[in-house]
Amino acid sequence: MEQLRARYKGKNTSALYYILSVILGTVALSYGSVPMYKMMCQTVGWGGQPIKSTSHGSEEGSKKLTPVTDSRRLRITFNGCVSDMLPWKFKSQQREVRVLPGETALAFYTATNTSDQDIIGIATYSVTPGQARLLYYRAGDYLLTEWPQLEQRLNAGETVDMPVFFFIDPDFLKDPQMKGIDTITLSYTFFSKLNPLDPI
Repeated sequence: MEQLRARYKGKNTSALYYILSVILGTVALSYGSVPMYKMMCQTVGWGGQPIKSTSHGSEEGSKKLTPVTDSRRLRITFNGCVSDMLPWKFKSQQREVRVLPGETALAFYTATNTSDQDIIGIATYSVTPGQARLLYYRAGDYLLTEWPQLEQRLNAGETVDMPVFFFIDPDFLKDPQMKGIDTITLSYTFFSKLNPLDPI
């Protein structure tokens, strides 16, 4: 009987290690899949993610910054939202901007912390329609300083202007999916990084 127990004890221990390995592997995969998926979306432009420019600062990138003057102007609209848990006001200063593909443009958002505490907000952004090839660059120290999350700290009662410097990739005109697309919406939504009641 003792030999039988010893044999099953060894099998049970082995099975326990396999089960724990599968559980830990699943947890690791679930944590790793979100950033990997986001990276893939930014590379190919799926899900409204702006494509990161690999040619920023290169000669090829400089050529893309030349406006295509014989093209139609595109209407870029701006949307700003705030989570219900974040006591901020956040909105775009202009409703829309009309730009040519390859033309650089500057837009501004305004954020106000309406609470009596300093709060850190994290923004997510998207581009609609999802297949639009909209490229962004950092402008100033407020918005678009980090990929994929945009973080901003506002002191109690503070108001800041947040510039967004962007351009439409001239390849937009060659993309068959973009035929008939004249309006692109850039949307930011801010969420609280910490519980608003926690001291910073």
